[in-house]
Amino acid sequence: MPQLFPHSRLAYTPPEYRRQGYATACVAALSQKLLDQGCHNCFLIADLANPTANHIYQAIGYRPICDWHEYSFTWKE
Repeated sequence: MPQLFPHSRLAYTPPEYRRQGYATACVAALSQKLLDQGCHNCFLIADLANPTANHIYQAIGYRPICDWHEYSFTWKE
């Protein structure tokens, strides 16, 4: 059986619901559910320019392991 690497792509909270712990609770619960179901690793990609998100992710147990760079190339004739 192939090893899966579940990851979170987006956790968005509308402004009127921010600072109430909703995104933290959702990301933590989803991460724990995936681990409980046998996933060996769970990761997310966080924007380094978003200190709030990075603080929350580290508070629920995530830790930085590497930087991610994405490049896009286009062909010019």
